[in-house]
Amino acid sequence: MTQLGLALDAEISARHLSFLETGKAQPSREMVLHLCERLDVPLRERNMLLMAAGYAPVFAQRRLDDPALKPALAAVEQVLGGHEPYPALAIDRAWTMVSANRAVASLLAGLPASLLKPPLNVLRLSLHPEGLAPRIANLPEWRAHLLDRLRLQIEVTADPGLETLMKELRGYPTPISRAPAAPDKFGGVVVPLQLVTEGGKLSFLSTTTVFGTPVDVTVSELAIESFFPADDATVRALQKIVPR
Repeated sequence: MTQLGLALDAEISARHLSFLETGKAQPSREMVLHLCERLDVPLRERNMLLMAAGYAPVFAQRRLDDPALKPALAAVEQVLGGHEPYPALAIDRAWTMVSANRAVASLLAGLPASLLKPPLNVLRLSLHPEGLAPRIANLPEWRAHLLDRLRLQIEVTADPGLETLMKELRGYPTPISRAPAAPDKFGGVVVPLQLVTEGGKLSFLSTTTVFGTPVDVTVSELAIESFFPADDATVRALQKIVPR
């Protein structure tokens, strides 16, 4: 967004916005929050900007085992369970798996215990040469998709932990396409996950769900990754793997 665009969106003058950017004017607490809202800044970073401007943080950050988060976590579990027999999992800001349904557990069977022990990082598990990577039929495309998501997250948060994770993931062997690319059924709109299992190749489309109006940093950083079958064969296979 350009400076003029932000000024118009925030309903302030471009001159005042320029003074805030250059330090000629001190933003009020309300102005910091207002600009963060217009720019869709994550809650954690909003707290950091408030402190940089000399104000106390506004948004609480609780541990996942805090009693105050029980309703939110119960809602997550309800969504995960309701998505069966299709896979769904909840992750935090660092891509650590918080919870998963039975379908996810069945797809992870046979992987090394070292990769499955908590804290289980979903990106590491997906792209590690001893993890799911050998089972992903379209690994080059899926790897590029995941790394692009992580890159965008780093650009927004500048999180050093995520930067370290990116360096690790880029250090894994670069996958080579094992077969000519199949015709694109989805018109380049989405990247499917094609997973080879004992029951055949499963094909999924993924979506990400977050809480709509969070006021807690921890809750705002929870995301539910839901996988939907991309073909009838996957529907039938999952109905056998995870019976209702």
